[in-house]
Amino acid sequence: MNPEQESHISYRIARAWDTFDDAKILASNGKWNSTINRLYYSGYYAVMALLLRNELKPTTHNGAKTNFTEYFIKTQKIDKKYGKIYSQLFTWRHKGDYDDFFDFEESQVVQYFEPVEELIRLIENLIKR
Repeated sequence: MNPEQESHISYRIARAWDTFDDAKILASNGKWNSTINRLYYSGYYAVMALLLRNELKPTTHNGAKTNFTEYFIKTQKIDKKYGKIYSQLFTWRHKGDYDDFFDFEESQVVQYFEPVEELIRLIENLIKR
């Protein structure tokens, strides 16, 4: 792995944590659709770091989800519960961003903070190995 790739991976992990912090701020203000968006993106940035570490370079969000599932969930390198969480956030982020007259409620959103934080930590540890 060359220094530029290492830098890109580190950037994505830092971005995951920053975006996770953004989700907390939005949640504290009751902005549930935006919180789902930020939770999804915090997971996405971590997943992209993991994919980059393994020299996988999807060009779409769906490609990232597919690669993550194929190379890490199906191979049991990462527990399938995180695959389900990531897929749900992928779907909900799209729904919250693009569907008219749809608003998430606090009870739907807050349950994702802990597993997303776990996913980022898990990925960060896998990358360090």
